[in-house]
Amino acid sequence: MSTVLESPLPAVIDELWERRTELSPADEQARATVVGAVDAIDAGQARVAAIDPATDEVIVDERAKRAILLAFRVLPMSRSQVGDFRYDDRVPLTTRLDGVRALPGAIVRWGAYVAPGAVLMPSFVNIGAYVDSGTMVDTWATVGSGAQIGKNVHLSGGVGIGGVLEPPNAVPVVVEDEVMISSRCMVVGGARVRRGAVLGAGAILTPTTHVIDTETGAELPRGEAPAWSVCIGGTFPRTFPGGTFGMPCLLVLKRLPEGARHDKSALNAILRDHGVDA
Repeated sequence: MSTVLESPLPAVIDELWERRTELSPADEQARATVVGAVDAIDAGQARVAAIDPATDEVIVDERAKRAILLAFRVLPMSRSQVGDFRYDDRVPLTTRLDGVRALPGAIVRWGAYVAPGAVLMPSFVNIGAYVDSGTMVDTWATVGSGAQIGKNVHLSGGVGIGGVLEPPNAVPVVVEDEVMISSRCMVVGGARVRRGAVLGAGAILTPTTHVIDTETGAELPRGEAPAWSVCIGGTFPRTFPGGTFGMPCLLVLKRLPEGARHDKSALNAILRDHGVDA
């Protein structure tokens, strides 16, 4: 569920959006407005989505999403270069990585915000994404467009955090603080990983994924890894005209005391008891 975030960006973005089919790189005034808006997202002064502390709902800044989409209409193709690497794109790389440890091979597009104290291994952070302090984006992990990643998160090697800017009412992936997402997990399309959760290697979470508590058998809210829990990918039986087949789901193995996500040996023991690695 989501509501609309009051945007710090200028209302003229909405006017440009209504006549977006008429715009081109030749519209200098429109381009200046859009560049200013995306610059604000790049600097962390605006963001595509956030969690409302009063309602615990994900709130979306549609104007920020529109500004990003407009950038692809009003920016011309141009070449940028970093060392021997050359890029031809409408969206350049960001120039704001102050206080960020970025290893060779880490790519962050303009319009993505990465907070001081984050660590980027060779990885990719797409436009509109938000990566907060203390978070590590590990080797070959991807943070998709508009995805929101909290503080002290570990996105392990090969993790795919899906991006979403369209359709207009689409909600991005939200990964809250203190989360650990293990290797090769996929979290996509508006799914939410709540504070302190751990996803075992290879788990898949979408907005429609069934989430099942293994201790009680209860079905939990779909598309959400519960706070301070250890989860792995699993299957549940579903009958179709052609037979009964196993459908993907997320299994909640154990609830953790707050803060226990950082006890690596305990987490490894829980996961390995079920044949999964952290």
